[in-house]
Amino acid sequence: MSPKPLDEILKISSRDHAHICPRQILGARMGLAGLSALGFNNPPSGKRVLIIAETDGCFLDGLSAATECTPGHRTLRIEDYGKTAAIFVDTATGKTVRLSPLLDLRARAGVFVPDEPKRYLAQLRAYMDMPGEEMFTISSVHLKTPIEVIVSRPKVRVACASCGEEVINERTTQQGGREVCLSCAHGGYYTPVGLP
Repeated sequence: MSPKPLDEILKISSRDHAHICPRQILGARMGLAGLSALGFNNPPSGKRVLIIAETDGCFLDGLSAATECTPGHRTLRIEDYGKTAAIFVDTATGKTVRLSPLLDLRARAGVFVPDEPKRYLAQLRAYMDMPGEEMFTISSVHLKTPIEVIVSRPKVRVACASCGEEVINERTTQQGGREVCLSCAHGGYYTPVGLP
C-alpha cells in the first residue's frame, strides 16, 4: 500500500491552524521518515508505534497527522527538551530510532529553492520536496525506561496514599511502604497556594 500523500497529511495538520507552516511540514516529513525507518509505508493499526516527541507546537501537529499517533491513544508522548526531534518505537519488535533535522537544514532549504529570497517561503517549499536524507539524521537508540513501563497497563487505578487523588496508568511509586503519586513522592511541577 502506498503512503498517504503529503498534501492529504498537511490538510489534517492544518485544520486547527488555518494555515501551513514549515514546522508542520517538517513534522509530517519526519513522521513519514520515522515510520519508514521502522519498516512501515503507512501507520500500522493498533498501538504498534509509539512516538516520543522532544517539543510541542506546530511540529507536533504534522508529526501526528502523518503517523496517526496521538496523546489520546497513548501513542504520542512529549518530553519537552525544546528540540525538533522524535523517537519512534515499534512496540512489537522494540526497534527504536531517533530522528532530528540536520543542523544546517534551514540553509539547505535556501539552496534547494534558490529562486525564493524569503527564508520562510524557501523552507515551506523545500520541506515539501527535499529528499529525506537531506533533511534528517536517523540513529538507533535505546530507551532508558523499558517500553513496557512507558506504555504501562492503562486500566490500573490507584488512590495516592498521600494526597488521595486517583492515579492511572501505573504512575505511582513506593514510598515508606505506601503507594504514592509521583508528585507527592518527588515534588510536582506546581505548588498549591490555597483555594481559589
